[in-house]
Amino acid sequence: MSRRSGILEFAVLGLLREAPMHGYELRKRLNTSLGIFRAFSYGTLYPCLKTLVANGWLIEEPGSAPEDALAASLAGRRAKIVYRLTAEGKEHFEELLSHTGPDSWEDEHFAARFAFFGQTEREVRMRVLEGRRSRLEERLEKMRASLARTRERLDDYTLELQRHGMESVEREVRWLNELIESERAGRDQRRSGPGTPKAGQAPEGSADAQQDDTSGETGGLPRHGGSTRPDPSDDTAK
Repeated sequence: MSRRSGILEFAVLGLLREAPMHGYELRKRLNTSLGIFRAFSYGTLYPCLKTLVANGWLIEEPGSAPEDALAASLAGRRAKIVYRLTAEGKEHFEELLSHTGPDSWEDEHFAARFAFFGQTEREVRMRVLEGRRSRLEERLEKMRASLARTRERLDDYTLELQRHGMESVEREVRWLNELIESERAGRDQRRSGPGTPKAGQAPEGSADAQQDDTSGETGGLPRHGGSTRPDPSDDTAK
């Protein structure tokens, strides 16, 4: 399996974990919610869906009422097929969520992983964020070294382009630092914070509270009014 197809399968499973969808809805969500898939087609999506069905991770269901399906058939149109995640598919997606290897730090894969951080355990989020930061710091060091070697041979516009690329990476590193510190602060607060649970929060020690501890809680995200965060899929950060 190519890296690109692996990312697409991951994203499809993650979206279908939220709710069953037909192909058009899936493509729209992939285009609008996950910017890394802005330029892909149905010719890419449907083979992926067929593979996931063949693996037992998805099932196909009729997406219309019987009379609508009949009308579509009489009009020469295919009735919409809804794709639903199976129990095996959910288990497989959760396994993928727990993976924190180097692939999850790369540009496209990181953007897909970050889109599903709300479903990811806090400790896994931390490992992915820290791995991504290390990868970008390595990239930044190489960019600086390359610029130092070639600065005298570059014209003004090429030099400005090089600086722009470095600034993009530096912005993402700062953004990652904020996220990591927020995740740490949220984790420390949960570990040390006794007292009365907030509205809608389960009491400490209860089964619901234990489940919440390992859920994809995003309460540690920094909130900056009016600030602009870099897009993890920004091509200028590659």
